Amino acid sequence: MTAYEPAGAPRAGSDPAPDAGAGPVEPPPGSGPAGYDAVVLAGGAARRLGGADKPGLRVGGRALLDRVLAACAGARTTVVVAEPRPTAHPVTWAREDPPGGGPLAALAAGLRHTTAEHVVVVSADLPFLAGPAVERLLSALAAGDADGALLTDADGRDQPLVAAYRASALRRELAVLARDRAEGAEGTEGAEGAPEGAALTGLPLRRLTGALRLTRLPDAVASFDCDTWDDIATARARIREHGHVLDEWITAAKDELGIDLDVDTKVLLDLARDAAHGVARPAAPLTTFLVGYAAGRAQGGPEAVAEAARKAAALALRWAEESAGTGTAPAQGTPDAAPDTRPDA
Repeated sequence: MTAYEPAGAPRAGSDPAPDAGAGPVEPPPGSGPAGYDAVVLAGGAARRLGGADKPGLRVGGRALLDRVLAACAGARTTVVVAEPRPTAHPVTWAREDPPGGGPLAALAAGLRHTTAEHVVVVSADLPFLAGPAVERLLSALAAGDADGALLTDADGRDQPLVAAYRASALRRELAVLARDRAEGAEGTEGAEGAPEGAALTGLPLRRLTGALRLTRLPDAVASFDCDTWDDIATARARIREHGHVLDEWITAAKDELGIDLDVDTKVLLDLARDAAHGVARPAAPLTTFLVGYAAGRAQGGPEAVAEAARKAAALALRWAEESAGTGTAPAQGTPDAAPDTRPDA
């Protein structure tokens, strides 16, 4: 577990002030690389969770793995190192050989399926990781000449599995570690003909990161990981806090329904308010459903939703004006409807 500070901590993807010695000042948004790949390590034993299927544990109705995959949705290729399972986003599956060989063996297995020079490397237990945090890491990496950019937690500790690296640097140092391990094992029984990746099995991650030049970005929330059941409970409580719950629910619902559509939620909420107040409370959910249905029939995107919402909101306001008797009175002597169009005609 990494330390978590719910009060005053920066939200995932926020821009906390960099601490001294944390690396170069971050570049402005949009200065990141044009393309990147992602490697997600999801094959750990989860011993502190009693061996539970950690990537499949749900926070806010979504599996931890799916939450991480959503944060890396901009990747050209996303490789998950674990046994295959259903996911909300398309991925490439890989496995270290032999399985259970640890983070370095898993990373090497994932890198074999990537082609981009910039690679985001994350674990599958980061409930608050979001796209803006990933972009910050990539932008910081692109802005300097370091081998990688990683997040630090609330206590200032490095989190090398929430990072962006240069693939060439990773491959170089992994090859050095594997060669040194193999040379040290020469003459040892079973060393010859060992499975690919065996030379990296069991090596700690710090053996790799200690050889790299790294930029550090503090982010207590995006770096929060779930190692224990207490961590899971903390994550589940946080997303239900006011200010988080609506976005979390909408994202979970879109994943569940297979919808990849970003709309202006304020427009829809304003529409629901107008329908509830101006017509009747049950009109709010029914009206927003009809707006979505109309936009779908039109095969439109966010613009179609906004246009349908605008029309429905205008109707709700006209309805409210009529109910309140505040509409414009017809001219004196002019019937309010032609005889053949009145409801009682």
